[in-house]
Amino acid sequence: MLLAYVGTVEREICGPVAVVPSGLGDSARSKHVQAEVAIALLLTTVAGLSTTIGSLLGLMVRKPGPRFMALTLGFSGGVMILVSFVELLAKGIESVGFGPAHLAFFLGMAVMFLIDVSIPHEYMAEQPDGQGQPQGGLMKTGLLVALGLGIHNFPEGMATFAGTLQDVSLGLAIAAAIALHNIPEGLAVSAPIYAATGSRKKAFFWSFLSGVAEPAGAAVAAVILLPFLTDAVLGSLLAAVAGIMVFISLDELVPVARSFGQEHLAIVGVGLGMAVMAASLWALL
Repeated sequence: MLLAYVGTVEREICGPVAVVPSGLGDSARSKHVQAEVAIALLLTTVAGLSTTIGSLLGLMVRKPGPRFMALTLGFSGGVMILVSFVELLAKGIESVGFGPAHLAFFLGMAVMFLIDVSIPHEYMAEQPDGQGQPQGGLMKTGLLVALGLGIHNFPEGMATFAGTLQDVSLGLAIAAAIALHNIPEGLAVSAPIYAATGSRKKAFFWSFLSGVAEPAGAAVAAVILLPFLTDAVLGSLLAAVAGIMVFISLDELVPVARSFGQEHLAIVGVGLGMAVMAASLWALL
């Protein structure tokens, strides 16, 4: 069990983890860490499996209206951009300093760029409408989308995990933003596969599988990073996560939101997302 592994991690070498309150005994401290990890994994799982919501929409509606898609994707992009700069990068600067935090930030962007170039993926707005498309072509499209989104979702799981360890409310905000943009991702996977096969089970299964990559990313982060998660390491990771989320927003969410032909509504969504995120962070002060 992952939590059992977490409970055996020795932290004396690295010193106390930033998220663990001081003054706790070893037993209480171990239980606190396990609780934080459990919450992080739960939030990541919920965020990742929100692809199934999009999958169900794809099976029922096949293609929601462009206004809905533009506003939703823009909103998610706004949330992710604001939380990246106001919370994640800021906490990284506080932990490791301006230069190292920004180095980690741009490294996160570079990693996502390499993933994006190596394994490009498409969203529903860029999919063929199915008219005149052979069923085999639609099936291939859906499977490639599932593969691409699964690989892109992996670092998002790490992002939610790291944010939750820093602050549960921060992790919740990241998970909500990721869940929101995973809905159209699930739609992008299920719709072409359903159109090609007529099988709701196959369409749902591949959409579900692409979302599982997020909790998998969180689990890898827990196993590999947790033993070394000092304040400096966590700050660097949060700054890198900020870079990942800014890249996702600027490279995917905002452009795809505008591609639905509702440019103004997409930008309204960005502004609303930022406003809601700012209000929620303000409420937590």
